Amino acid sequence: MSAIKKVKHMTAPKIRALKGERPVVCLTAYTTPVAQILDPHVDLLLVGDSVGMVLHGLESTLAVTLEMMIMHGAAVVRGADHACVIIDMPFASYQESPEQAYRNAARLMQETGCAGVKLEGGVEMAETIHFLTARGIPVMGHVGLTPQSFNSFGGYGARGRRQEQWNPIIEDALAVNEAGAFALVVEGVAEPLAQEITTKVETVTIGIGASPVCDGQILVTEDMLGLFDRVPSFVKQYANISADIDAAAKEYSAEVRARTFPAAEHCYKMRIEEK
Repeated sequence: MSAIKKVKHMTAPKIRALKGERPVVCLTAYTTPVAQILDPHVDLLLVGDSVGMVLHGLESTLAVTLEMMIMHGAAVVRGADHACVIIDMPFASYQESPEQAYRNAARLMQETGCAGVKLEGGVEMAETIHFLTARGIPVMGHVGLTPQSFNSFGGYGARGRRQEQWNPIIEDALAVNEAGAFALVVEGVAEPLAQEITTKVETVTIGIGASPVCDGQILVTEDMLGLFDRVPSFVKQYANISADIDAAAKEYSAEVRARTFPAAEHCYKMRIEEK
């Protein structure tokens, strides 16, 4: 069943037009309440396949399904009145062929009302990105450290820290740009490489662990809010909600055991019937 949602203020073309104008502000979101809180402050909300690790306790993103992305994507769209909402295409939902990618991307957009999709890969995905964009589906690309390919790379280490490693990553970025992506996530690369990519491509680059030289930035919201003890070195924690939740749960537990909660003001009173 298709989702109907009012038009957003921010769109994929508007995001792309911000290159050279001002930094693009992006964060991840997976639920309606979080989307509602973040929406006034950001240009783009990404429903990342990181939802599998952040909310579902998975060890990687590989087990995330299209149905999971649709469920969380629709929730975020319902909570966003300003931001452009983009949804990750999960592993194995687009790599087989451009036709497979189109079917699944179209389903994501129809069932959530999102503004576009994101997929990982460079030169090898350029044909697919072109196939989608030519058929009206805005695409955000993703190069550098691509989490869905961590098995091929042997882990989540940064890319391009030696200059002799630059060319394939630059070629990936150029291919994605040429294929028509409206934006390009550049993840886990050294600052000089991020600068080189940002200068060479016409589309906006969104950095995550790629320094301030990119056209915009994105972080996993739960990382920057301090929900987890261990976060990547490129993340700045702007809050420590883990400690706040722990303290609140501890206080609640103590009050329940002491029978001080619920107090009188938290209880329903009997209604007195008028005679």
